[in-house]
Parts: sequence; C-alpha cells; structure tokens
Amino acid sequence: MPLSQHFTNQVRVPENNDWVIFILLGCIFLYLFMMNIVEREANLRDFLIQKYYDASNNLPSWVITSCVTALTLSVLISQYIPTVPKFVADLQVLGYQLNKFGFCLIAVILFYLIRTSLGFLFFQSIGDGKKWTTFYFTATKFYFILSFLLIILCVIHYYFPIDRNKMFLYYLFFFSFVFIFKLFFYLFHKNNILPEKWYYKFLYICTLQIAPLLLLWKLLFF
Repeated sequence: MPLSQHFTNQVRVPENNDWVIFILLGCIFLYLFMMNIVEREANLRDFLIQKYYDASNNLPSWVITSCVTALTLSVLISQYIPTVPKFVADLQVLGYQLNKFGFCLIAVILFYLIRTSLGFLFFQSIGDGKKWTTFYFTATKFYFILSFLLIILCVIHYYFPIDRNKMFLYYLFFFSFVFIFKLFFYLFHKNNILPEKWYYKFLYICTLQIAPLLLLWKLLFF
C-alpha cells in the first residue's frame, strides 16, 4: 500500500462542536430567564402542574419554549440533511450562505409559524377562538418536556462515541412515538383543548399535524 494512501486513511480531522455548546447554553439561559422572570421564580414542578387560570405570562413562555424547541431540534437533525437546496445555497448575505443548520433552523421556524397561524385561524373559523389560549398554554408544557429531551439527545449525539448512522433509525422511532403521544395528549387532556365535534378534531389532526409534518420532511430530506 502506498505510504500516502496509508497516511490519508489514518488521518482524522476532529470535529469542532463548540457551536452546539453555545446554542445549548443559550437555550438553558432562555429557560432560566423564563422560570425566574417570566414565570416569577416558579420551580419546575409548579410550572408543569399549574392550571390555566392560575398561570400568568403564558404567551412569552410559549414563545420561549417554541424557540428552544426549534433550536434543539435543528441542532439534532441538521447533520442528517443530505444537502442544502441550490436555491437556498445561492442566497448570500455579505458573502455568507446558509449551512445545513441554518437551513434546517429556518425551515423549522417557518414550519412552526405557518402551522401556528393556521391553527389560530382554524380555531377562529369554527367558533372556538376562546380555546386558542388554552391550547398553546397546554402545548407549552408538552414542548417544554420535549425540548429537555432534545437537549439531552444533542449532548449524546455530538459528545458521545455513537454510530450516528444507526442512531438515525432510533431518532425516527423516537419522534414517531413523540408524535403519536402528542396526538393522544391533545385529544384526552383534561383542559379539553381540541374542538368538541369529532370531525373538527379529525380535520385538525390531518391538516395541521400530519400534513405540515410531511411537508417539512420532504423539504429537509428530499
């Protein structure tokens, strides 16, 4: 075997994952700010079990939780994106272009913004507008727990010696379970956050849960 080929096979360029730590530390700081300022020094247990009518500043908590979820989800799945689409890569600002993480983050943020806007319009259009605030209050608790799981997965993914190709399959099982659990969480939660009529519930699940997720999957991985 030629010496140059042997040398090439042995050299491994270490990954620089400092950006992951900075993002995760930023997410933790956001949650510390939320718990101490927005939620007025509430502890974790009180935050999770608080009732809607006893809670305050629900909208800022929802926004912060959504930001942390979008960031951690993008950090975790961005490395599995095959490539950044050419029409996105061609967009440059001051000579910089989006990498896989930037593209994934923008796609996830747009996904949540569009789905949230359509969800708001859906509740208003069926005459259940009063349920909207209860809906995002309840969803905040779900995504708060999910974001902590995503933080743990990000640490394992980038800082532990795992086979990332094999882990992708486990991630698929994990997110499939989370998605199914979320549907049951929404359907049977005591706050009764979905419309009363069954066909509205079916319409919401199909058009605002399943369809947007399939579109996001197609955008990121095809």
